[in-house]
Amino acid sequence: MSQDRTTPASVVSLEELSSWPEELCRRELPSVLPRLLCMYQHSDSWIEHIQLLKVIVEMFLPHMNHLTLEKTFFSQVLPKTVKLFDDMIYELTSQARELSSQNLEIQSTLRNILQTMVQVLGALTGCVQHVCATQESIVLENIHSLPSSVLHVIKSTFVHCKNSESVYSGRLHLVSDLLQALFKEAYSLQKQLMELLDMVCMDPLVDENDDILNMVIVIHSLLDICLVISSIDSAFHANTWKFIIKQSLKHQSVIKNQLKHKDIITSLCEDILFSFHSCLQLAEQMTQSDTQDNADYRLFHKTLKLCRFFANSLLHYTKEFLTFLSDSCCTLHQLYLQIHSKLPPSLYATTISKAQQEEIAGAFLVTLDPLITQLLTFQPFIQVVLDSKLDLPCELQFPQCLLLVAIMDKLPSQPEDVQVLWCTESQLSEATARVSLLKAIFYSFEQCAGELSLPVRLQGVKSKGQAQVAVTLYQHVCVHLCTFIASAHPSLFPELDAALLNAVLSTKMITSLLAVDAWCFLARYGTAEICAHHVTIVAHLIKSCPGECYQLTNLSILLRRLFFFMGPPHQVEFIQKFSPKEAENLSLWQYISFQALSADLRKQTADEVTRTGTTQCREWLSSGRTLGELESLNTALSALLTVCNSAGEALDIGQQTEITEVGSQLWAFLNKQVTGQPYVQQTFSLLLPLLGFFIQTLDPQLISQVLTLQTSLLKLEPPDHTCLAVLDFVSSLGKLFIPQAIQDKILPNLSCIFALLLADRNWLLEQHTLEAFTLFAEGTNHEEIVPQCLSSEETKNKVVSFLEKTGLIDETDAARVERVKQERGIFLEPFVNTTEAARWSSLQPCAKRARHEPALEEEYRAAVQTAAGALEAIELLLQKSPAPDWLLMKMVVLQGKIQKLKRCSL
Repeated sequence: MSQDRTTPASVVSLEELSSWPEELCRRELPSVLPRLLCMYQHSDSWIEHIQLLKVIVEMFLPHMNHLTLEKTFFSQVLPKTVKLFDDMIYELTSQARELSSQNLEIQSTLRNILQTMVQVLGALTGCVQHVCATQESIVLENIHSLPSSVLHVIKSTFVHCKNSESVYSGRLHLVSDLLQALFKEAYSLQKQLMELLDMVCMDPLVDENDDILNMVIVIHSLLDICLVISSIDSAFHANTWKFIIKQSLKHQSVIKNQLKHKDIITSLCEDILFSFHSCLQLAEQMTQSDTQDNADYRLFHKTLKLCRFFANSLLHYTKEFLTFLSDSCCTLHQLYLQIHSKLPPSLYATTISKAQQEEIAGAFLVTLDPLITQLLTFQPFIQVVLDSKLDLPCELQFPQCLLLVAIMDKLPSQPEDVQVLWCTESQLSEATARVSLLKAIFYSFEQCAGELSLPVRLQGVKSKGQAQVAVTLYQHVCVHLCTFIASAHPSLFPELDAALLNAVLSTKMITSLLAVDAWCFLARYGTAEICAHHVTIVAHLIKSCPGECYQLTNLSILLRRLFFFMGPPHQVEFIQKFSPKEAENLSLWQYISFQALSADLRKQTADEVTRTGTTQCREWLSSGRTLGELESLNTALSALLTVCNSAGEALDIGQQTEITEVGSQLWAFLNKQVTGQPYVQQTFSLLLPLLGFFIQTLDPQLISQVLTLQTSLLKLEPPDHTCLAVLDFVSSLGKLFIPQAIQDKILPNLSCIFALLLADRNWLLEQHTLEAFTLFAEGTNHEEIVPQCLSSEETKNKVVSFLEKTGLIDETDAARVERVKQERGIFLEPFVNTTEAARWSSLQPCAKRARHEPALEEEYRAAVQTAAGALEAIELLLQKSPAPDWLLMKMVVLQGKIQKLKRCSL
């Protein structure tokens, strides 16, 4: 019987082969397999293809030598199988548009193709199961065609299923059962293949061979599948990622140089963000709905768990392959920023409940912190985070600030070389320049204008015995910055000093104040010698400033605050080094609060500053009185004002009288020039509060003159500092009893001044005016003047709202956040667009000039009369005929010359 069956083996049909017993298949394998393979290669029928494939796999594959499977079977059959499968996919896609319930022929054709595809997947599953069952340890080279072919078919299947709605349009229900079967078969096939691949062993001593390349191809193919199934089946997607990470780590030593690490990191980060956004969307929906849907809540937790899984996978992969992630640092950086931009307290956060926010933080955000810790020592990451050309959109500026602060917190526990890397600037080339961490923190901080103005609240630092409270962004950065200063390595102090000084000199006041606060902490935390040394340096910087500028203002604030931290011995040394007896040192003493000195030193220093300041004023009055010398006069007045404000009780009657007399003499000279000379208005702004300090002893006639001039000056819209000085003076009149004989001269001007300033639209002046008016109204004996100051209903409402501490605009929290976001562009505009020289050029007087001799007075009169006559002639011509086109430009030029002459004259 055996002989009978053997003889016709070359011509036996597929049906008969399917019924052969196992022993016969094993014995006839050498003769039958070549024929079957030949038939398979030359067959044009899909049906015949699948029949042949099933017969080979089911009947003869179990009897093949597993060491020669690749050569005898897989390499000959699988390429044709893949092509067959691709052809069927193409046919499905091409004919799907004609599918309808009426077109039974197309419907039958497409269903037959899908059934055939399911059978192909089943046959491939048989191949994989056979390899798994017959080998304990698999060498990939012996089966390398199998994984690559199976993964290609699986990916094609998933892509087709994913696109099925668009491919089959509204007729999907006609084939949905078979598509579901197809997906399940591919799902099962991939699970079987992953079991097979888990059995693969690779020699770690071999640096490069076909096995390595094949495994790399497998991992990259699975990565491609992840991109397809991410939106189809989250659990399957996660399992696939789990397998990718597992195999990458298992064969790390041999495949690390060939893996596409950037693609893996990018895909992981994209999946993290996708699942995170899905989680936020679910949380937002639950927050907006009043009822708590258990299904939504379970889905939220499932998605959150997925977020955590992806984040842990990223953490694990990053840890093992860090040295290969140079070109992935930007992606990792953006991941951190994107996540924190969508969570409170970011202005761009999704609206979710506090409970859900805490759940996300506890389950997901905790994994980002160790990720940053892993990247701390990686120089490419440092370069990305501190890139000098880093240009982030508005919504990522706040997360960047949080990231930099988090990094700063971690640095003290790192080796010195790592701290130095982060805290020093580097410029290997223009394209790779990086700033220091501290400089980046100050820059990033000042970009958060919206978060600072609201302000947003962050979790405060825990302290023993005290409840943890929310803090503003300013407090958050300041506290962590001071903590870093206290624990930084000594070698970083030069960088720290430079960063603090640069920030103090910033154009943004909020940045300068932060640096001043940090510097003051350094002064308190450090030794008394360091504090004294810093005060001396700042004093020299102030004296070296060429003139009025924002840097001088910032340095003066720093000097004033640091002086309070100096010990008495060092204060004595400072007084000796920068003696107030010398006029050139008044530029320092005008900024120092005498309250920082002991009683004895305060009395001594106040006497010396008063004596030097009044002497300077008298010298100016007795000299040529040129406007070019007003700077020294301003300094003297400012120093005298500082003495009055911070050491007034130390002045005796004689010194008070001396200051009052000097002020009155200056007033008599300057009041004639103040309305036409912008630079004189600065002196006027210093003189007014000085006179206001001695308001109780001033001559009522002088007070009347001051108020009359102030009324005229305000109608010319003077600078803000002049208006503030006016307010300072008029508020001091609140407790002054004005004699009956002069009330008709003083009170009308006083009410007019308040009315003008209360109507001003400048928010800063408005606030100060409301405060000054309230102070005046509470203290004055002349109540009848108060209603006269409220010139309109709008002004009355403004004052009432201020007194009742109610806003004029009712704004919801959401509306306020939106307004702040819209205003952000304004806050980010450069504070200074021109150089300081250009900024002050319009205010500076002409160069020092000798006083005019009386002999030249007639020549001046003649020149002015000539100019006036020329202007009158032009006026007459304009009455007779239209002006030529060039006249307007010439008039503008003449006007500029007139302004220049005004600044040069007395």
